[in-house]
This record gives sequence, structure tokens and C-alpha cells, in this order.
Amino acid sequence: MTRRQASVWLEITRYFIGLCLAVHCHGLLAEQHAEMSGDAVVQYDYRVLSKQRFDRENFTQGLEIHDGRLYVSSGLYGRSAIRIYAFPKLELLQTVAVDPRIFAEGLTIIDNRLLLLSWRERVMLLYSLPDMALLGQSALPGQGWGATHSGSVLWFSDGSDKLYSADISNGGKVNTLRVTLHGEPLRHLNELEWVQGEIWANVWQTDQIARINPDTGRVVGMINLAGLLASNDRLRDTDVLNGIAQDPVSGAIWVTGKRWPWLFEIALEKRIP
Repeated sequence: MTRRQASVWLEITRYFIGLCLAVHCHGLLAEQHAEMSGDAVVQYDYRVLSKQRFDRENFTQGLEIHDGRLYVSSGLYGRSAIRIYAFPKLELLQTVAVDPRIFAEGLTIIDNRLLLLSWRERVMLLYSLPDMALLGQSALPGQGWGATHSGSVLWFSDGSDKLYSADISNGGKVNTLRVTLHGEPLRHLNELEWVQGEIWANVWQTDQIARINPDTGRVVGMINLAGLLASNDRLRDTDVLNGIAQDPVSGAIWVTGKRWPWLFEIALEKRIP
């Protein structure tokens, strides 16, 4: 190699080293910007703390712990029901059949009233507690999927990237919040739970739960529950992860799925990058 050729190769090498450094620095700056701007999404795995036998009959759509009882809405046309269990023993206390023309979806409890969403029927059923008498129904703006609440504010999903809220004690005007993950719409939002100032949402057909900032709609964390239900616990009709409930007394998080034989108490573990 001549001295001139060596000089050319040296310049090429310097160029590529500089390019790599620039790309690396750009990546670091992008990460720092994401953290500073609040766009960073924390990834979580899980640890099972305990589990309770659960009724496989539940095609679980909604899950809520209230006043020492676990309320479960089970879907499917002609088979929809609300089942009420003593908690945490899970002794079945009551089964409330739902009109066979209605596919039951998410539920939540506000001021001793249980609100049950329907899927395509676009109505919300209202029951009194503790007797579970049907008080009536009100219209929904679209399909009903998941439901939760904060105080008197009802939150619900319709399977899109939108969450809806309405203050039941103040006229019930419906507001819309678009949910984004890394700036892109996060669709298929399903069962919901209000957890310490966040909305947690099952993402339908996945093993993921999104932690959503209710002020901005940004996803601030993703929980990966892959492998939670063992393969030998899966039958032909076992369906997807769905159902999140926080025990208001202990703060424990419980999750399950459609026709799952277990209710799992989990703790989150932040994933190390």
C-alpha cells in the first residue's frame, strides 16, 4: 500500500468512526429527550405473590373488589351474568342473569350503584347495591368494553384508542381522551382499573397491560404478563388475559382472563434495560 492509499484509508476510517459516534450520540440524546419530555415508557415484568381458584364459567369482562366482595361480569350472548363472590375466599354469593339479548362487558361501582356496560347494544345497565335490583339503563356513545372510576367519574373504553369519561354526579357530559404509546395510537383498550392515579388497561389479544396517564393519555408503562397462565391450565375454550382489580384495603393487584381457572395476585418488577 502506498503512502497516498494509506492516507485515503485513514480518512475513510475517521469518517465512519465519526458517523458511528454521531449516531450513538443521537440515540443517547433521543433517550434523554424522551425521559425529560415524559415520553419514556417503563417496561415491567411480574412476580406471582399468590393465586386463588377461579370459576372457569366466567368469560371475564369486568372485575372489581368492593366492600369485601369481588364483582365479575361474564360475557357472551344468552349467558351473560354478574357473579358476586366473597373476597378473598371466592365463595359464590350471588349470580345475576343479564338479558340474553345483551353481551355483558366491563363493570364498575360508583356510590353503591353498579354500572354494567354492554358490547354492541350501546346501553349501560344500572343496579343498586347490595340487592342488585335493576334500576334502569342509559345510552352509551358507542360500544362498551372496559369500565372503571375515580370518585364520581366513570371511565370506559370501546376497543379503540380512546377512553371516555363522564362525571356521574355533575351532569354526565362525556369527554374523550386519546391514548398514545410512543406518540402512536394504542388501540384495543379493554378492561380498565384505576390504580393510584393511573388507568390500567388490558390490551385485547395481548398479554400486555398499559399504564395510562389520565391527564394526557400517554402510556407511561407497559406490563408484560406473558406466561402467567401455565399451558397445562389452558383448555380449548380458554381465552385471553382480561380483568384487573385492585383491593382497596391492601392495595394488592389481582388479574385473570376469560375462562381462566385462577385469579392471580401479582407484583410488578421493573425490567432492567
